[in-house]
Amino acid sequence: MMRTRPLKVALLGCGVVGSEVARIMTTHADDLAARIGAPVELAGVAVRRPSRVREGIDPELVTTDATALVKRGDIDVVVEVIGGIEPARTLITSAFEHGASVVSANKALLAQDGAALHAAAGEHGRDLYYEAAVAGAIPLIRPLRESLAGDKINRVMGIVNGTTNFILDKMDSTGAGYQEALDEATALGYAEADPTADVEGFDAAAKAAILAGIAFHTRVRLDDVYREGMTEVTAADFASAKEMGCTIKLLAICERAADGGSVTARVHPAMIPLSHPLASVRGAYNAVFVESDAAGQLMFYGPGAGGAPTASAVLGDLVAVCRNRLSGATGPGESAYAALPVSPTGEVVTRYHISLDVADKPGVLAQVATVFAEHGVSIDTVRQQGKDGEASLVVVTHRASDASLTGTVEALRKLDTVRGVASIMRVEGE
Repeated sequence: MMRTRPLKVALLGCGVVGSEVARIMTTHADDLAARIGAPVELAGVAVRRPSRVREGIDPELVTTDATALVKRGDIDVVVEVIGGIEPARTLITSAFEHGASVVSANKALLAQDGAALHAAAGEHGRDLYYEAAVAGAIPLIRPLRESLAGDKINRVMGIVNGTTNFILDKMDSTGAGYQEALDEATALGYAEADPTADVEGFDAAAKAAILAGIAFHTRVRLDDVYREGMTEVTAADFASAKEMGCTIKLLAICERAADGGSVTARVHPAMIPLSHPLASVRGAYNAVFVESDAAGQLMFYGPGAGGAPTASAVLGDLVAVCRNRLSGATGPGESAYAALPVSPTGEVVTRYHISLDVADKPGVLAQVATVFAEHGVSIDTVRQQGKDGEASLVVVTHRASDASLTGTVEALRKLDTVRGVASIMRVEGE
């Protein structure tokens, strides 16, 4: 039997995502009620600019006082899509204190203060759901928290930022330079006027922290994630990647150490073989590749951003939270029982692609090879091209630690025959 008294929802933020959440709540009201077991009612919408016309939203519901809205006491669920750290953190905490569960899309806040927010939700017996915080419409958080809860996840590697994937895909497919590809992404609305959060990896790093925490049952904060942007990736890097049968993606990689005693989380551009499923992810799409003991290899793929796709994830959480509300239960909270240490990136072992500008004369290769050997870095392949006294030397290593590679590069820079290090890039997915 369906309950007739509606569950009341407060919406914080009514931008691209928030307006889509409100629209879907209205247009799919009957279906949502049938799936939940009670109608849901939009009880208030907190915004910064109340004078702006918001189609389909009763102006009487619009307020600039978000604090008063979450403190009303009759709100069942607060949907937070304003982003940023404050006032979102205070508003979410206040919502718990006043009896509401929370659905959030706030990756930055969850990556920084997820443990404290989970603790507040648990203290007050309320839900905190955040599927929309990572990879837009792609169901990912719930499969990791619930569907794979009985498995041991060893690695999560993915493309979690559509802007950067669009830019790199354009560079790969057309031979465009970074700035040219960024300009096109901006013109098409894929990149913000200030793309720093995307292209420097801050957005992906926040998502990596969330994914690592869930996958490894360990608290991983944003500060624990190694971050490297993609602004230095060049057309020459793509040419080298193609010669290796690879392409280049900005990857978020979370993995358990081979001995199981620690975890790492990192974001950086990397070459991946064209045979890897992530290599075929084009345009602004996202995809996440999960490796676990029992399930093996899984890939989650779809639109990683945008109003309607992200709102789809928000509404999925809203349905789950409302069902919990009706049954008097709560869903899964934070699982950090493993408390594994987060190792520095210097201990990460991977392959490397190093491009050097060197003098075109006998003995250079022997000198370079000696430096690699002295630092315990084994060489897989070497390719050298020379003309008019100058040459490029491309070295691909076997697996080596970041620390040993750093020492190798420092030593290479001291050689008289090495004019410069053109690029260093990890090789993943093999």
